[in-house]
Amino acid sequence: MSDTEIKYRMAKTGKLMIEILPDKCDFCGCCVGVCPEDAIELKEAEIFIIDPRCTNCAKCVWSCPIEVIKFNKNGVEI
Repeated sequence: MSDTEIKYRMAKTGKLMIEILPDKCDFCGCCVGVCPEDAIELKEAEIFIIDPRCTNCAKCVWSCPIEVIKFNKNGVEI
């Protein structure tokens, strides 16, 4: 998807509300361990949310020790 195409990521509850700031993430994996839906994937130096699995429960937000995972009430744009 190109940068000019703005689209909300879809999740079980509608829009994906969880946003990861990958340039600030230290890839510790705390969020991966607490996700009840196994919706966060960490590969080498890359982290992302698997949209269809995420239920926006925000457990990952609260588990992040450096606060790079945010709850965005307006939805996440890609």
